[in-house]
Amino acid sequence: MFATPLDWVLNLLILQGLMGAFDTVYHHELTVGLPQRPGARKELTLHAIRALLYGVVFAALAHVQFHGLWVAAIAALVLVEVGLTLWDFVVEDNSRKLPSTERVLHTVLAINGGALFGLYAWQLADWASLPSALVSLDSGWRGCLLSVFAAGVALSGVRDALAARKLGQAAATPNPFTGLPHQRVLVTGGTGFIGEALVSQLLAAGHNVTVLARNPLNAAYLFQGRARCVPALEQLHSGEQFDAIINLAGAPVVGPRWSPQRKAQLLASRVGTTQALQAWLARANHKPATWIQASAIGYYGVRPANELLNEDSRAGQGFMTELCARWEESAQPAQGQGLRLVTLRLGLVFGPGGALLPLLLPHRFGLGGRMGDGRQIMSWVHRDDVLGMIARALSDSTMQGTYNAVAPEAVSQADFARTIGRLMHRPVFLHLPAAPLRLLMGEMAQLFFDGQRVVPHRLQSHGYVFRHPTLAGALRALI
Repeated sequence: MFATPLDWVLNLLILQGLMGAFDTVYHHELTVGLPQRPGARKELTLHAIRALLYGVVFAALAHVQFHGLWVAAIAALVLVEVGLTLWDFVVEDNSRKLPSTERVLHTVLAINGGALFGLYAWQLADWASLPSALVSLDSGWRGCLLSVFAAGVALSGVRDALAARKLGQAAATPNPFTGLPHQRVLVTGGTGFIGEALVSQLLAAGHNVTVLARNPLNAAYLFQGRARCVPALEQLHSGEQFDAIINLAGAPVVGPRWSPQRKAQLLASRVGTTQALQAWLARANHKPATWIQASAIGYYGVRPANELLNEDSRAGQGFMTELCARWEESAQPAQGQGLRLVTLRLGLVFGPGGALLPLLLPHRFGLGGRMGDGRQIMSWVHRDDVLGMIARALSDSTMQGTYNAVAPEAVSQADFARTIGRLMHRPVFLHLPAAPLRLLMGEMAQLFFDGQRVVPHRLQSHGYVFRHPTLAGALRALI
């Protein structure tokens, strides 16, 4: 028996759904992290409207025949969907550089969609001559599968709508760089989790920003051409004028096992970049006034839960201590060039995306629990406060030296898990044993199963007021 045009329509619609799901999960969620990107609100809003309409289209084409005047109604809905898709393509091209795989997939989706709607138009032409009616259609297994797709794409639309709303709320929060004297800022690590938000807020406040980025074209798309993006410090000539350097560059410490090669990569991404900055500074005719240097509380190593660690506490032991100590040491020559050096030892930074996402993921599925015995201390900080500290360091000439960039309320990992469970209304019962994961991850397991109780003594003595001083308040704002 030959397949009818409607059979082909349903087959192509299933293929469209599969490719669309891959595009959403792989590109938008995993590759780009679109729901967490500060500049993605418009794109997410379009995705939300498209996805909700697609849910209607999937369900309608799978279960209903449109006869007579109803042909005009479904045709209008399809045309609106096509128009939104074309608009979305334009917005995506203007807001970010799409990876090649996403461009290819969009082309295939467009070809498949053209064939799909062309065949459906053929079918609608036959139905147009019939008396006006909505007639139930039994599509068998295809109908069942497309019903699942309809629900999935509609949920995706709701998720994108909520993400767009969250980004809108974030945009409405006070920008700590507004009102500061005009700054010309050189930023390294400007496309990272902290750096992207930092550069976006500096630009929104009217400051001039130059970003050191391995891929300057991606960075230019990310900041919509508003920031100057350079791939290497060698491209900065000696006459460049900057008021401040903010050095955030560094490969993520969570990743492959810390082999000797991996440790060398982590050191080079931090110490090597900082040394290159020092080399440019030595030949610069105009010296910046301020150097803000990132570091981490890993400087203190693994410490007992009851030991309070302030900025005067001794360094610990292990690779994280070495990494942070050498990173901070590589920035010290800036003081000899007359710069005011402010070093921020960052705790675990929470914000939309970043380290919080993998910590929340098991809880979303009701599989949350403590890690190890749960007594290890988590010293954390909200990204909004990190940006506030940087703004304070730029404007306050009395700030100099090292500061613990952590919230006042450090908590045990077990308390952290319980707080998430309470806020997300999820059980907290699936506890991860430490021994097998320590064996699997090696020294990197310290990041998950060990900790230190760090206090922001110097920040508080400078009168810094935290926007998110408590864990429950910070997580509530993010979840």
